[in-house]
Amino acid sequence: MKTRYTFGGDEHIHVEMDEEMSLDAFFKSLSMSNAVRDADIPGVTEICPANASFQVKFDPDVTHPDDMLKRVQELEHMAESAEKRLSTRIIEIPVYYQDPWTHETVMRFRERHQDPSGTDLEYAARINGFDSVEAFIEAHHAQPWFVSMVGFVAGLPFLYQLVERDKQLQVPKYLRPRTDTPKLTVGYGGCFSCIYSVRGAGGYQMFGITPMPIYDPEQKVSHLKDFMVFFRPGDIVKWAPINRAEYDRIIAAVEAGTYAPRIAEVDFDLEEFNADMAGTNAKLMEALNGA
Repeated sequence: MKTRYTFGGDEHIHVEMDEEMSLDAFFKSLSMSNAVRDADIPGVTEICPANASFQVKFDPDVTHPDDMLKRVQELEHMAESAEKRLSTRIIEIPVYYQDPWTHETVMRFRERHQDPSGTDLEYAARINGFDSVEAFIEAHHAQPWFVSMVGFVAGLPFLYQLVERDKQLQVPKYLRPRTDTPKLTVGYGGCFSCIYSVRGAGGYQMFGITPMPIYDPEQKVSHLKDFMVFFRPGDIVKWAPINRAEYDRIIAAVEAGTYAPRIAEVDFDLEEFNADMAGTNAKLMEALNGA
């Protein structure tokens, strides 16, 4: 991978590990952004990690942009030699696929879609070579996902599927963005799944909805009292399909303050994963089942 450094005006340096998303690029970006943070370079005010890149915001009156670039570049060797291992958590996220709320929105914006005659799930299943929507849904939830970035809007996670490259699902965004997306929609664009943390505009394909809140600025939701944003980079997600009755039950539990996400603490080793993806995923899901 060839790292690319660019300036963003006088106050930002953008560091891109690779033009493509991969776990190798993510781990290098994570290690290098941590190295910049640990270096405590004078003038650095913020470090913002992304899928396969990160951005450094700094005060050019404290450290000149050319000097800041040199300091950041000097830390790249630390990322290359860093251990690619994370102590993290695997989380079960319930999903009501083909729910009535996202379906209504899907049908309201068909003129902006590649296939105005069908649904987002029908389109996604067809272009990925599945015989049915049900088979595509199973492929979406069967294996775990890696949270590579949180942002764009507050609390929104980008998730990268933990499978071989040739098995990854890929679905383009809408031809033109919608002006509406239900809160907590499970979406898909490119190689990333996501959860819309708030209601608003969007361009990702809509597959379903989760009853589990992931963002609460008022911190009234029981599992968000410590921090308003639930996800953090490095989290691992296992989608769990649910029906309408289970969706309603979870909504009631959230409102009553009794809902608690199913979570297990795990270690993720990139080298072990690359050597045995199926075995690593099985261990991750075994840990979650034992939680």
